[in-house]
Amino acid sequence: MRGRTGHEGRKEYAAGLMGAIFHVARRSDWEAARAAGRPYAMSTRGRTLAEVGFVHCAASGEQVAGVLERFYRDVPPEDLVLLVIDPAGLDVRYEPAEGELFPHVYGAVPVESVIDVRSVPKTR
Repeated sequence: MRGRTGHEGRKEYAAGLMGAIFHVARRSDWEAARAAGRPYAMSTRGRTLAEVGFVHCAASGEQVAGVLERFYRDVPPEDLVLLVIDPAGLDVRYEPAEGELFPHVYGAVPVESVIDVRSVPKTR
C-alpha cells in the first residue's frame, strides 16, 4: 500500500482472497501460538477465546479497516498483524455487530488454518 493514504489503501490489503476471513492480532500473540504449535486463542484485543467465546474476525477489507480504526488506533502498526484464515473446517458464524454481519470463529484457530500473515497499513 505504498503511496496510499486514508481508507482506500486499507480496503485493498485484505482483498483478493475469496472465502478467506481476517483477524487483527497482536504480533506477539500470533508469534507465541505459532512458536508453540498451538491453536490461536485470542478473541480480540486483550481478551481470550475463553473469556469471549469466539474469535472476532472480519469478512472484508472495509471491516478490517473499521476494526483497526475503532479498537487498535493507539497500537503501533508494527505490533499488529492481519491473519488471513481459511474458514474450511472451522465453526464460523456470521453475526450482527455495528449494523453489519461479522464472522466469528467458535473455537481456537489452528495454526494450519492461517494461510497468510500480513502487516497492517501504517496509515489508519
